[in-house]
Formats: sequence, structure tokens, C-alpha cells
Amino acid sequence: MRTALVTGGMSGLGAAAAARLAADGIRVIRLDIAAGADVVADVTSTEAVRALDVGPVDILVNSAGIIGPAGPLWELPPDGWDRTFAVNVRGTFNLCQAFVPGMIERGWGRVINMASISGKDGNPNMSAYSASKAAVIALTKSLGKELATTGVLVNAIAPAVIETPMNASTDPAALAHITSLIPMKRVGQPEEVAELIAWLASDRVTFSTGAVYDISGGRATY
Repeated sequence: MRTALVTGGMSGLGAAAAARLAADGIRVIRLDIAAGADVVADVTSTEAVRALDVGPVDILVNSAGIIGPAGPLWELPPDGWDRTFAVNVRGTFNLCQAFVPGMIERGWGRVINMASISGKDGNPNMSAYSASKAAVIALTKSLGKELATTGVLVNAIAPAVIETPMNASTDPAALAHITSLIPMKRVGQPEEVAELIAWLASDRVTFSTGAVYDISGGRATY
């Protein structure tokens, strides 16, 4: 039985991914800072991540993330910018650094990083979030090339607006704007993204790495 570690696994996309992978018979470990998680740890802490005692991980889903501060770039608090990058980028870096070497040793692995369509387009008044997700995309492309001959595949998913608790706390004006850009005229559901995660985590994917998969209701243009 393969094991998946899902960060941010107690809500939103992480919870949907955990449930969908479990339905495929995969042993799922939900990592979160929220109570009730299988493992409680802060992804921004290199020491905490390195200390995780969860055994071999075959599938890593990096879905822990925050929106960060809203507003014009010149008005953003520097600590809010830094916190956004700490969770969204350093968290992804920490988990990959901790678990990719074991995947290389075993000759098989799947890493799925949650990016965002804002990492490609850039959303106004969300520059911290947009820039951090662009970094996740670049990280994915670099790591995918580094692991291309190892049997470990690394891909990213770039959703548009998904109905999650994280977006419930997004500035209403910003949320209305980015939702209006979706040609389907609706937000996505976590379960729809979870289906894509399950596919990328499977043996059905063998010739894709360093790629970005849009799930945007038609918003994506490149």
C-alpha cells in the first residue's frame, strides 16, 4: 500500500485530496496545524518537518497555503509578505527536501504542488499570494527537471477560485473580481480539484513532470 502525505489536510483542497486518495486505497497522512490532524506540524519550520516520523512517503501533496495580505503592493506589511512566502513557498520546499530523497531511493514517487492561476496571471491587490504561487510553479518546473530520470514525477496544479475556507476569508472585492474572470461563471469545487490530484498521484501518469495543470473553468489562457 502506498502512503500519501497531504499538507493542509484538514480543510479545503487538502481535505478533499485526502478523501479522494483514501478512496483509491492509499494510506493518507493529513498534516496540518489544526487540531485533529494525523500529524500536527508547521510546514514553515524546517526543524519540525525534518523531525516528522511518518515512515516512507510515496505521494506528497503540498496543499498548505494562505492568501496573505490584500491591497496595493506599496501598502502591504512586510511581515505579511514574508509569512505568505513562508507558508506557500518555504513550506513546499521543506516538505520536498524532507521526502523526495526517499522517493529517489525507492525509484517511484509523485509530488503534487498546489499553485494557482494567480501565479500565472497575477491578481490585483493579491501580489504576495500571486508572487508566492509563481514561485511554486518555478520550483515545480526546476524540481521536475532534476528528477526526470528517477521515477519521481513533480507537477503543479493551478486552480482558479475554489470554494474553500481559505477563499471565504479573501477580500470580497478581490474575490468578486477574480470570480468574474471565469468563463464558466462559477467557482470550482474542492472535489473537482481532488480528481486531478488523484490522477497525478497515480501510475496512469508516466510522461509528465514539471508541468502545470490548469483547472480554472476556462480562465487560463496559457
